[in-house]
Parts: sequence; C-alpha cells; structure tokens
Amino acid sequence: MSTAPSSAIPRSIATPCVQVCIVDGESSLCLGCYRTLSEIADWSSLTDAQRASIMADLPARQAQIDPVKLGL
Repeated sequence: MSTAPSSAIPRSIATPCVQVCIVDGESSLCLGCYRTLSEIADWSSLTDAQRASIMADLPARQAQIDPVKLGL
C-alpha cells in the first residue's frame, strides 16, 4: 500500500506587512509594519503564539517612530 503525498494547501500566515518596507535607523523598526528586521526574517518560522505576541505589541511601537517619518 503506497501513501500519496499530501496535497493539503498550506494555511495562510497572518502578517502585518503593508508593502512599505523602510527601516527606521533610530528605532530599527519597519515604517510600514513596525516589526524589526529579525522579526520580519523569522516571521514564517515563528509559532502562532509568538506572532500573536508581536502583533499585540505593534500599535505601541508606532510611538517609537518620529511622526514626521510616518507622514503624520
């Protein structure tokens, strides 16, 4: 009896990416999604809990960036 390869479609991973990939030198955060470069690079390998924790922190991270850089 042979086992057929799984043809399950991989589930989508939620991401805060908004296709604005500019890293602020002062805060080391992306001006689009407020993640660090390492968080962006590791995103697909993080657990759901790790991603949820980072997502929960993102709104507060905006305060670390000069509003002028965000066009506010």
